[in-house]
Parts: sequence; structure tokens; C-alpha cells
Amino acid sequence: MWAATLLGMRVLLCPDKFAGTLAAPEVAAAVADGWRAVADGDDLLIRPLADGGPGFLDVLADALDVRRVPVPTVDPLGRPAPGEILLTRDATAYLESAQACGLHLLGPDERDPKATTSYGLGLLVAAAVEHGARTVVIGLGGSATNDGGAGMLTALGVTPLDEAGLALPYGGAALAAVAALDGAPRLRDARLVAATDVDNPLLGLHGASNVFGPQKGADRADVLLLDAALERFVAVLERDLPGCPPSLGALPGGGAAGGLGAAILALGGRCESGIGLVTRAIGLDTALDGADLVITGEGSFDHQSLRGKVVAGVAGAARDRGVPCVVLAGQVSTGRREAAAAGVTDAYSLVEHFGGEAGGGLAEALARPADGLRELGARLARQWSR
Repeated sequence: MWAATLLGMRVLLCPDKFAGTLAAPEVAAAVADGWRAVADGDDLLIRPLADGGPGFLDVLADALDVRRVPVPTVDPLGRPAPGEILLTRDATAYLESAQACGLHLLGPDERDPKATTSYGLGLLVAAAVEHGARTVVIGLGGSATNDGGAGMLTALGVTPLDEAGLALPYGGAALAAVAALDGAPRLRDARLVAATDVDNPLLGLHGASNVFGPQKGADRADVLLLDAALERFVAVLERDLPGCPPSLGALPGGGAAGGLGAAILALGGRCESGIGLVTRAIGLDTALDGADLVITGEGSFDHQSLRGKVVAGVAGAARDRGVPCVVLAGQVSTGRREAAAAGVTDAYSLVEHFGGEAGGGLAEALARPADGLRELGARLARQWSR
């Protein structure tokens, strides 16, 4: 894993994506280019990371012996979209919900969690089952939906009905009229695993609608409507879906990806740490054991970063080994004391690097993130390299 080196540093580069600009491998490559321009004799180990959100499959595909299978699906508004599943020799399939439900698939004026559907994810799950998967691991994150997984369930053979026995329209708002379920899940006994580091429940003040709905286009009235609709949907699931656990609306992780976590739990699945799954797959612990410096990062290093996100996991593991950890981000709003307690030695912002908010730094950070990361990589090499 690590090359033999006498004098050079061993630098582990393990960033997350910069959402909306660069994928995690692109972030790592840019920082590495900058570092090597200054200190080419150092040993750089590149291990891009992801939790369950966008980029989950790309990271796993690089780390695991898998077969990539293209699967046509639909986006949150039902339009055709490309998707894929990863298949291993031990009959495990990996999926990424963002390929079908991702917020990035919609324009700003199309974001409406009252109408968006998770049906496309159900098509991906069904394809995995048809390819013989016995375990289906679904990365959850970055979703545009708030339908409690109703669309996914419909694609798998479980259709929500209204009082008249008619199938409901897609979207979270329609669940306000749900009265029953029709059909049974076509899973062929495959086990479902939700890969997520969101521990929010489905319902209530800390639930999917209240916490994540506004990010997807919901105003306050929408949030109240969606939470009430999901509460009604939960009651129907608990009553009509065999094996659905009690108190589904309060279970940790149920609020992930607009309630997809709850739908997976209702189908007898379980939640697992997405970042934990990825770090095991890429051998991050072994890489950390040999590192002299760790560089990680994400688009926005803020208070949410320290709650189960990639940066928090990496920084904490580095701290436990006594290894310094530097965070690179598009924007940094976490306080130094809070960051230090989480294991972060220092944090650098592209916005500040490009002159700060007043100097047009935000526009530059969005327009030239790779250039900025190369420059920060070179700066870090001058500061840290032996």
C-alpha cells in the first residue's frame, strides 16, 4: 500500500466530493498535483471517499472486484435516466439512490418534494434482484424526494392506494390520502441494507420533512403537509406490510433520503454506516496507520460535517492515531475549537483562498475549484513536507 520511503512524507489523500463541482477522485487528483509540484519525493496515497450519497458507487468500483451493470431508470420526475448496479461474486449488489432520486438531476425550478418520486430507485433494486443479488446495499443521500420510499415500494410491487382503492399519484403529498397497500414486495428473499450516516427519524421535528425538506424546495406549509402525509403512510405500512417494525416513524435512519431509510426498514432491511462501509472497502484503517499527514475535505465544512460525515470520520480516526489532519473545503464555517475537538489540525477554504466573499471568492471557488485545490495542495506541501 505504502511505498518504501526514507525521507519523504507519507500523505494520505481521502476527500469526499465537492458537491456540484468535483467528484472525490477529482478533488484528490487536484490536491496531489499541487503537492507533487512542490515535493515530488513524498509518497501520496489517494483514497477518495464517499458516504451513501453521490459518488458512492464510483469509490466502491475502484476498491472492490465488481462487475458494473448499466440499468436504465427514471429521475425524480419520471424522466429516463441512466443508472447502474455493482455486482460482486458473492451475490452482493451496490446501488446509489442519487442516480435515480438525486437533487442534482433537477433544475432549481423543478425541486418540489411534494411531487418527486423514488420510483427509479425501485427499478434499480428490482434489477439487482433479477441479476441474482442476495444482499442489496443502497447508498442513501443527496435525494430530491420526500415520499417515504413509496415510489420505490411501488416499483417493487407494493402499491399505495386511496380510500377508493385507486393507486396514488407519485410524490410525498399524495400520501396524505393513503388508505391501504396492494401487492407484496418482489425481492426473492434478498436482504436490503441502507448505507447512510444520517440518523434522523422519518417523522417529527428532526425528521425527513423538517430537516431536509427545505433543501429540496419545501416551504413551511409543505413541510407540515409532508410530515403529516408520512405519518399516515407509516400507520398504513405498520398495519399492512408484513414484517414492518413497530414505531417505524421514530427509528434512527428512517429519515435518510426523504424516508427511503424507513422504507428499507419496513421491508426488513437494516441501516449501516455508509462511510464505515466505504472505509472498510478501501482499507482506510491500514492507510491511516502508516500516514504522516492526512488531507480530507468536502464542499462545505460546517456544523453538519461533524455529525457522521466523511470529514468527521477521517479526522477522528487520524486524531486517535496522533496523525495531523488537514481539511480542504469550498467554504469553512466550523469554529477552530470545534474542529480541533473533532481531530482537525487546520482547515482551508477555497472561498478565502480566492479572496473571500467580498473579493468574489465564492464565484471563483465555484468556477475554478480544481485550480484552487492544486494551489492549496502546493501550499500544504511547502508547509508540511520534509
